[in-house]
Amino acid sequence: MKTFKYLILGLLFISTSLSQAQVSVNVNIGSPPAWGPAGYSDVRYYYLPDIDTYYDINTSQYIYVNNGNWIRATALPPAYRTYNLYNGYKVVITDYRDATPYVYYKTHKAKYPKGYKGPAQKNIGVPPGLAKKGVTHHPGNVNANKGNGKSKGNGNGHGKGKH
Repeated sequence: MKTFKYLILGLLFISTSLSQAQVSVNVNIGSPPAWGPAGYSDVRYYYLPDIDTYYDINTSQYIYVNNGNWIRATALPPAYRTYNLYNGYKVVITDYRDATPYVYYKTHKAKYPKGYKGPAQKNIGVPPGLAKKGVTHHPGNVNANKGNGKSKGNGNGHGKGKH
């Protein structure tokens, strides 16, 4: 009887240990990047005309020409590492889902040359650094309230009286 109690206690201990050892892993395979254009849920590729590169959403890889061959990589080539993906235009490829979007490269390059700007795009996310700073103003409007006499006394206006 004592052995039976130890057996039950041991099984209970092991089952508790196993249940606590379960780990939940959530990997977002196929999630669009924060710099991707908002409003598209069922696409696989973006074409970036400024740098002649495709981006595969499913694999999170860039597809570009290197030494005459199309390659896949998780980062842009060194020549384009400073390219601003948030500001550059992204052509959403809606009619192709296979593994080699570059079979239509000549068509895409002719239709969307470097500098192409189609309809305005809103990104899915905010560029790194801006979300933490809480940027709410428009950078091109930094002097909007200076020198017009309507400021809140921060030294930028000319006061309330006549001069």
